[in-house]
Amino acid sequence: MSKGTLQNNLFLLRAERKWTQKYVAEQLDVTRQTINSLESNKYNPSLMLAFEIAQLFEKRIDEIFIYGKKGKGEA
Repeated sequence: MSKGTLQNNLFLLRAERKWTQKYVAEQLDVTRQTINSLESNKYNPSLMLAFEIAQLFEKRIDEIFIYGKKGKGEA
């Protein structure tokens, strides 16, 4: 079974609100580096953190995080 990928639009949501990575990190009680890693899709959040992010941005989880299956032949 092939694994999918998780993408997000945190950067756009944060930019719309003119929030810094530091501000978002403080609201979520994580480091700024965690927010940076999330935005660059280098880190997938725990389910708890995903819910907290959704609450902070007043969105549903699936409006922030997008799961996609890899097609055949894709790495």
